[in-house]
Formats: sequence, C-alpha cells, structure tokens
Amino acid sequence: MKMREAVKNTLLAAAIFLLALVLSILIQTLGVREHVTTVFVFAVFLISLLTEGYVYGVVSAVAGTLAVNYAFTYPYFTLNFTVRRNLISAVIMVTIAVLTGMLTTRVKQHKAAKAESEKERMRANLLRAVSHDLRTPLTTIYSASSTLLDKREQLTDQQRDLMLKSIQEDSEWLVRMVENLLSITRIGSERIEIAKTPVILDELIDSAMTKFHSRYPGQEVALELPEDMVAIPVDAILIEQVLINLLENAVLHAEGMTTLSLRVFTLGRQAIFEVADNGCGIREDRLSHIFSGSYEALESTPDGRKRNAGIGLSVCATIIKAHGGEITAENRRGGGALFRFTLGKEDITDDE
Repeated sequence: MKMREAVKNTLLAAAIFLLALVLSILIQTLGVREHVTTVFVFAVFLISLLTEGYVYGVVSAVAGTLAVNYAFTYPYFTLNFTVRRNLISAVIMVTIAVLTGMLTTRVKQHKAAKAESEKERMRANLLRAVSHDLRTPLTTIYSASSTLLDKREQLTDQQRDLMLKSIQEDSEWLVRMVENLLSITRIGSERIEIAKTPVILDELIDSAMTKFHSRYPGQEVALELPEDMVAIPVDAILIEQVLINLLENAVLHAEGMTTLSLRVFTLGRQAIFEVADNGCGIREDRLSHIFSGSYEALESTPDGRKRNAGIGLSVCATIIKAHGGEITAENRRGGGALFRFTLGKEDITDDE
C-alpha cells in the first residue's frame, strides 16, 4: 500500500511539474517570460498540497528553481545564483513547499485523529451494549439448566422441551453475538488495512443467503441482482456478516413484516446494497443514532424475549466504514424500513 501511494505521489508531482514546464515554454515563446516564475511557484504549491509529506514539495521547489535559473533566465543554459531575483524566487518556492506541507500534514493528522476518536467511541458503545445484552441470555441459560438438573423429575416432558428450546435459542443468539465481536476484531486498529480481494457479487450473495436461511429456513427473501457479472473488492466474511445482520434485524424487529427483499445495483464506480421490509419501520428518535449502538432500549423478539437491536447494526456501520463505504437507514413511504450501504468497485492490485 505504501509503495502504491509513493508511486501515485511521484506520478502526480511529475505530471504537475511537466505541465508547468510546458506552460513556461509557451509563455516564453509568447514573450511574457516574467510570468514563468509564477507558474513554477503555483506548481510547487499544488504539488505540496496534493502529495503526502514534505519531500515532493521541497524536491519540486529545488527542481523549479533550477529550471527557472537554467532555462528561463538570461544568460540561458547556465546556473547563476548571484542574481537577486533568482535567489528570491528560490526562497519563495522552498518556503511555500514547507509551509504547505506543514499545513496539509496537520490537516491530515487532524482527520486521522477524528477518525480514531469516532472509532473508539463506537467501540465503547459496542462494549457497553454487549455487556448489557450478554447478561440476559446467560442468566436464562443458567436458570434453565439449573432447573433441569435440580428438578428434572418434577418437570413434564413439555416443560423440559421448552427449557431445552430456550437454552438452544439463547445459545444460538450468543454464537451470533460472538460472530459480530469477531467481525470487529478482524477490522483491528486504525493502522490495520482491511484485506480486500475481488469477489464475484453473485457468489457473495449466495453465501450470505445460505447462512441466513440456515438460521431462518422459513423466511423468504426477494432478490434483485445485476444481470452483468460484478466483482467488488471486499473482505467477504465481513460483508456477509453485514448482510446477515441487516436481514436478521428485519426478521427480529420489523413487526408485522410480510415481505423482505435484498436489492443490489451498480451506479458508476459503486455497488449499492439495499435491504428493505414492509414492517413497522424505525422510530424517528432512533434514526439519527441507530448505527451507534448507544441506545439501550430493548426490542421484543417474536418469542417474547428482549434484545438490543443496536449491536448488530453498530457492527454493520463499523465494517462498512472500514471498507470506505457509507451506510444509511430510513423509513419507506409505504411502510417499513430501508437499509442501504455502498461499496466501491475499483480494482485491487496485488500490493494492496
């Protein structure tokens, strides 16, 4: 990744400098050579602004000074730093390169610090939600298993089956919770890049639907996919987790839902995923922070137990942001909720 950035910065700096050189030759041909220095000063500014660090700006400043002195200042094709104007232009170029480099570096550091702060906030919210939510199923499992062990002979077959079913369902929910937590740990710290590999969209959807139907065999999902083959660079395991979380969220919390759909289409260089239902929708006071995992209101599941809806959605937001995408939620006009996220379609090279 660093090598790719270095090549990108080098090519960008070379292109800007070459453009300045061509423009300066044209200006000198037209007989307005006094503007040549201004062209190179502006080129140095652009290079310092658009590249990483100080190196490219300072190197372009030195190269610009030599170019102006050697090719565009009389006597031509000789280096002469005794002329005051040449020294002033050299100082100006180097100063602009350093100052612009400092400014852009600080801006990027500020953005990185803000992104890290946001990520830490999401992790803290996630941990609070997890610690709150794990307690209920663990207590249920402990209570039911203790009753089965201590009072087995006093229970009817129906009561034992209900307790075993409760243990099974809570255990399955805990497994899904662990899957979400593992998804977060796969993302790791801000310094670790998501391991993206090109994945065929149809294969990604098929894998996610297989896992979803293994948990909810009776739930139909209407699929709408692009006719053309689409490859997207993603961590397939993480994106599958996002799709499963969004579909499961509809099953567990979209009261009155009769239809559930997954639509994927492309727009420019992006693949857009939409999970929609026709259930009860999302309360307006939750829409603004539904992906933060911060709200503690508990939702009723179809079996009458309570679950925090924010954890899986918080995981979705973290995964999509780590991929450089965006995720949103809204209520549909005809009723129900719509979750949408975008992923880039750009090619991934081996060094990435």
